[in-house]
Amino acid sequence: MDHERLRSWARELGFSQIGVAGVDLSDAEPGLAAWLLNGFHGEMAYMAAHGMKRARPAELVPGTISVITARLDYLPGATPEGWQAVEFGRLRCPGEGIVSLYARGRDYHKVVRARLQRLADRIAAEAGPFGYRVFTDSAPVLEVELASRSGQGWRGKHTLALHREGGSMFFLGEIYTDLPLAPTPPESDHCGTCTACIDVCPTQAIVAPYRLDARRCISYLTIEHHGPIPEELRPLMGNRIYGCDDCQLACPWNKFAARSPLPDFDPREGLAGGQLAELFAWSEEEFLQRTEGSPIRRIGHERWLRNIAVAMGNALAKQDDSRMRAALQARVGHPSALVREHVLWALEAGVSPQPT
Repeated sequence: MDHERLRSWARELGFSQIGVAGVDLSDAEPGLAAWLLNGFHGEMAYMAAHGMKRARPAELVPGTISVITARLDYLPGATPEGWQAVEFGRLRCPGEGIVSLYARGRDYHKVVRARLQRLADRIAAEAGPFGYRVFTDSAPVLEVELASRSGQGWRGKHTLALHREGGSMFFLGEIYTDLPLAPTPPESDHCGTCTACIDVCPTQAIVAPYRLDARRCISYLTIEHHGPIPEELRPLMGNRIYGCDDCQLACPWNKFAARSPLPDFDPREGLAGGQLAELFAWSEEEFLQRTEGSPIRRIGHERWLRNIAVAMGNALAKQDDSRMRAALQARVGHPSALVREHVLWALEAGVSPQPT
């Protein structure tokens, strides 16, 4: 199986690049072990549960001797020039709820996995039946490590994969296979002395170059974290209600980020420019209906309200807003203790309304 045919099939499926990595990731194990030992994975127990399997593809999927890696751009086709400045501008509009760019459209797990499956089908039609398993952010896989080893980019100081012609605005996926494929050359590091991602992080979650403490990361706090958000971090979250793109917005390489050829990642109504008071008013039924097929659905209505309550408290701390205050008051008696706690915090964090 030659690489050129793989690349051709991958391009037909919307992938921007394809690569091949070997399965010996032993030199990545010390870094993974130290990250887990420091507790930087937070509540993501599955990270520790799988231990070194993440760095041992042949243990995770017995028989694996090669890993096909792929990247899929996700910036919507209509994304304007200067989009990084546009997104930073949204952060200065406290009444707007900011959803991370990748999550404004269809669930990427479904999109990437389906296309990787179709790629595997093409390979089988050419090479005959073979052993494989498809992954996309769905199992103990060292995605960025495999991506960098196979030429998809290098690990940026924010720990995401970076590519000179694609920035970091892309999803990664893998096919673990028993086919003996020649590895593609790795990409060298091009971050140089730049520390833009580290400097811009609202919560200083990037504790050192290439090292992220997930417990402080807004993406982790709004998506993976199940309990109350630590009070000292709430004011730093601003109006980010699902994920955080700041480290990517500040990265100079993202001026080269490509637009996706797929309509799947075009933003849904309410997930780009939605106002906090309106989003907070969604009933659970409306939340489920509006987030069907979206990655946002996985956090559930309770954490959706928790996140928005924090954002509303931060907005009210800057300027009183009777509509926001009324929306919060309407949830003071919510059956969830988690929601009630964050609603009360938001009301107390807000500036006192001026007497009329």
